[in-house]
Amino acid sequence: MTAADFNTVLPELVLALYAMAALMFAVYTGKDKTAPALVWATSGLFLAMALFIGFGGTGERAAFGGLFIDDPFARFAKVTILVSAAAVMLMAQDYMSRRGLLRFEFPVLVTLGAVGMMMMVSAGDLMALYMGLELQSLSLYVVAAMRRDSAKSSEAGLKYFVLGALASGRFLYGASLTYGYAGTTQFAGILSTLGHGELPLGMMIGMVFMLSALAFKVSAAPFHMWTPDVYEGSPTPVTAFFATAPKVAAMALIARLVHDAFGGIPGQWGQVLAALAVVSMFLGAIAAIGQRDIKRLMAYSSIAHMGYALVGLASGTAQGVQAMLVYMAIYVTMNIGTFAFILSMERDGRPVTDIQSLNMFSKKEPLKALALLVLMFSLAGVPPMVGFFGKFYVLKAAVDANMTWLAVAGAVASVIGAFYYLRIVFFMYFGKEQEPADSNMVPVQWVLMVAVAAIMVLGVVNLFGIEPVAAVAAEALVR
Repeated sequence: MTAADFNTVLPELVLALYAMAALMFAVYTGKDKTAPALVWATSGLFLAMALFIGFGGTGERAAFGGLFIDDPFARFAKVTILVSAAAVMLMAQDYMSRRGLLRFEFPVLVTLGAVGMMMMVSAGDLMALYMGLELQSLSLYVVAAMRRDSAKSSEAGLKYFVLGALASGRFLYGASLTYGYAGTTQFAGILSTLGHGELPLGMMIGMVFMLSALAFKVSAAPFHMWTPDVYEGSPTPVTAFFATAPKVAAMALIARLVHDAFGGIPGQWGQVLAALAVVSMFLGAIAAIGQRDIKRLMAYSSIAHMGYALVGLASGTAQGVQAMLVYMAIYVTMNIGTFAFILSMERDGRPVTDIQSLNMFSKKEPLKALALLVLMFSLAGVPPMVGFFGKFYVLKAAVDANMTWLAVAGAVASVIGAFYYLRIVFFMYFGKEQEPADSNMVPVQWVLMVAVAAIMVLGVVNLFGIEPVAAVAAEALVR
């Protein structure tokens, strides 16, 4: 490792060393007694690394002979991953502590998962990509089954592991086919073998296999089968984590793969991504209508939202990548606020996730009901909430890329999906007269929920400046 390589991978190296040091410290001291301190220390380190990455790097650098790439695109994704992971851990601490779920392994596993995600978005080689993908996945498998006394949690972890192993095998098969035809695993080398936009059949099959495996990681239909059960069975803080940082990492990884390795043939992979987008948008919108558990509803909501993000990527342009980055930043923010509320839902001290428990919630907690109303409207894409502009950007990117049919499909799916968000609002304000669920929020959850609701309203001014930053990131990827 040269000094230049060391400087390029410094954030990942710091987090990896911290994870190992935290693990040894907890094992040889108080174990679970150290968990609250580790959560705060890990969240603080994540935010510090996000600031370091966001303000400390310029231009593009490569390490280890092109295996690892540090550019504005990777830095945008890493900052989003680290900030969202820190927010989820902070708002989850009280929930897990009161229910005996907070173990010292939780912040350590989240840290290792974050290192894998950061490796994914900076990968410049199929082997580096797979290393990051597996480091993230192995951490998430364990986190999903963290509640060892719960059959549902164990089932969620097992389902995620088995189906994730199948997806990993599918990715390796696609990577081996690509390597066989290209003679290299580096993205730049694969791109140089495409010639004048021609793609050998074997390499096309390999590309489709890899994209289908990554569609599993991002929970895009029809590779979504794990999502509802894992979201419902995992502890709610783990569900909140699954719905935020890993989604950004997987979506950024898809963008990195298609543009850096197959950028010369956007017409071929654009069709694959467009098909995934359409199926995801409609399946997520329609399947969520019948859900009565808010965590399963958020699972199908996630599937639909990943479809909208894929619309931006399917356009194959820098504008589409920019729209995807803006959409993912908005999506993660909305989910943090929503899960801050879900974490607070309880009755007689026990967590509840039944949507019916929100009947007439506005009479008991008017301010919280108003904040949740804003979040639901934003998730539904109702103007002038920020969520509307996220959808507008990805649909506009599709129209500008002469994929108007895809934009129309997205608009129709958005109208269908608005039903289940507005149904929650209906229950809160016009539901049956009954005693609603309690909302026992700690200050961190309260601040995050109210702050995110305010962002959804005030962000209409200039999206808090993320649009030009996303444009620079997209230009760095799409040359």
